[in-house]
Amino acid sequence: MAAVARVAPEDKRSTWLGIASAGGSAGQFLLLPASQTSINTFGGSMTFLIMAALAFIMVFCAASLAGRPEQQVGIDSQSLSAAIGEASKHHGFLLLTVGFFVCGFHVAFIATHLPGYIVSCNLPAFTGATALGIIGFFNIIGSMSAGTLGGRFRKKYLLSGIYLARSLVIGLFMLAPKTEPVVWLFSASFGLLWLSTVPLTSGLVGQIFGPRYMATLFGIVMFSHQVGAFFGAWFGGLSVDYTGGYETVWIISILLGLFAAALHWPIADRPVARLSAAATKG
Repeated sequence: MAAVARVAPEDKRSTWLGIASAGGSAGQFLLLPASQTSINTFGGSMTFLIMAALAFIMVFCAASLAGRPEQQVGIDSQSLSAAIGEASKHHGFLLLTVGFFVCGFHVAFIATHLPGYIVSCNLPAFTGATALGIIGFFNIIGSMSAGTLGGRFRKKYLLSGIYLARSLVIGLFMLAPKTEPVVWLFSASFGLLWLSTVPLTSGLVGQIFGPRYMATLFGIVMFSHQVGAFFGAWFGGLSVDYTGGYETVWIISILLGLFAAALHWPIADRPVARLSAAATKG
């Protein structure tokens, strides 16, 4: 994401980040059935080796990316420690970091426990696996759309809308009868919202602080996402162990979505004074 942000024109950065995010979604959609076919054909161990070979290809793809960017006086001459210090004191960066915790919670809980929840509703296991594939497919559309919209509208408002929509979709899913068409509809709807937060969140980091240290700053925000992912997966298991179902975590997910929507709305999303001053001089 940082490599894309560095080379993308400022007015197209959000769109380019959306396309990059959609690439990961395409992998989820394509590799889920391919992995299962490989397991059935070659076994689990050989499938792991095939996955390792595919991952190794990324080394050669990374080699083609631009290296250290040329410094621009007043913008890129900032040190890494100064960039981290600047971000740590920025109210919007702190809100963005906390909000991304919620994204991780949602994604990990659903990716880990949706198949089990569907089975607990007396639907076949194939339905759960297919649901994850549908999420991956519609995530391609959602990520690209979010990136495009992020170039036209304020990203923080789009993020608030996405988290609010997540809460609404989960709430409707909880109230609806658990049939296969309902599962497909939920998967498609949540797929549109799945990682559409990524181009907007990473785009906000680049917009506020510039692309120079975006990898580090977005890495800090992503760390919060992964902490949320840990709790989303863990709480799902705890809920089953102690209550026999997932309803408690679904309710927590709805409340967290509302919380994240409220958090993103007041984010200060204007470029920091350092960037504004450099742009004025330019």
